[in-house]
Amino acid sequence: MLIVTTETVAGRPVTETLGLVRGATVRAKHVGTDIVAALKSLVGGELSGYSSLMAGAREQALDRMVAEAQALGADAVICMRVQTSAIAKGASEIVAYGTAVRLAPAQARDIA
Repeated sequence: MLIVTTETVAGRPVTETLGLVRGATVRAKHVGTDIVAALKSLVGGELSGYSSLMAGAREQALDRMVAEAQALGADAVICMRVQTSAIAKGASEIVAYGTAVRLAPAQARDIA
């Protein structure tokens, strides 16, 4: 599945727009991660526990969006975006969304 943040795909015109597709997940922090993060904040640096948590959440949201696009028969998702919001203390929602489309076949290029 081709996923782009642009409105077009170079050399592949959109032949059909299938509609909005999205994938979402809600993740909560682990108390152990909070303790390590509090200690890390004293000396500075990356909070790798939180980075790992958010990376996993983004991948899950993307996977769910792709599954929805595949169910519609899409070749690609254009105008893809990711949004994050806090929905409760210690919990965040990650939403990946875009427009599912069918693309014209790729044209073979003449090599001279």
